[in-house]
Amino acid sequence: MNVADVMTRDVLTVAPEAPLRDVARLLSERRVSGVPVVDEAGACVGIVSEADLLPKQLSRGPSSRKPLEWILGEREDPEETRRRSARTASQAMSAPAVTIAPDRPLRDAAGLMVECGVNRLPVVSEGTLVGIVTRADLVRAYLGLDDEILRTIREHVLRKTMWLDPARFTIEVSDGRVRIGGHVDRRSTARIITRLIGVVDGVAEVASAIGWDFDDSHLDLPIESEPVPGSASLTARRAPQPMHR
Repeated sequence: MNVADVMTRDVLTVAPEAPLRDVARLLSERRVSGVPVVDEAGACVGIVSEADLLPKQLSRGPSSRKPLEWILGEREDPEETRRRSARTASQAMSAPAVTIAPDRPLRDAAGLMVECGVNRLPVVSEGTLVGIVTRADLVRAYLGLDDEILRTIREHVLRKTMWLDPARFTIEVSDGRVRIGGHVDRRSTARIITRLIGVVDGVAEVASAIGWDFDDSHLDLPIESEPVPGSASLTARRAPQPMHR
């Protein structure tokens, strides 16, 4: 599953010259925590979030600098000073924006959010904003992953790859763990099905109860020793870890 499968395409955006008060009102009314800042060419030049607006609240009260700091002439953080004096979206935004392409896997989006400490990623294609993906989107996708795994096994592994009728098999998927039963003509066919299911994205473990009529294992090469690109384990991968942040 890629970013394009879960991203929001109708993106709420603001222009660089948008007054900060209007941006704050927009965040409150639409109940979102941040919006991309997009220029006339459609390029995402930054992000304005609730965190970017907090320094404005600090600037309304008395100075937080201690008397000793004034005496010693210590300077304030220039980034905080910039945000406190901001009047427009471009002056307050975090830039450059951390973005992602629509064809990137969801695991890449999750890793980027954790690495950069952000809650949302503008989705950019050929320099133009085409959507936005949030942590909430990834959590919803994670919850629906079992259904996606089941569809992939039925349609892509059994029907399109093995040319077998999925109705001949019983398949259960729970938290990425797959249990499959059924009957095929050859033992090698059962082993291949198990291997193919094991490399489906999101599968953590495969328990196969597929029976066979003819044991042809003595005729075939030991396929367990063949490397599978991109898979660390054939039938027992590490289960995907839930996101708590």
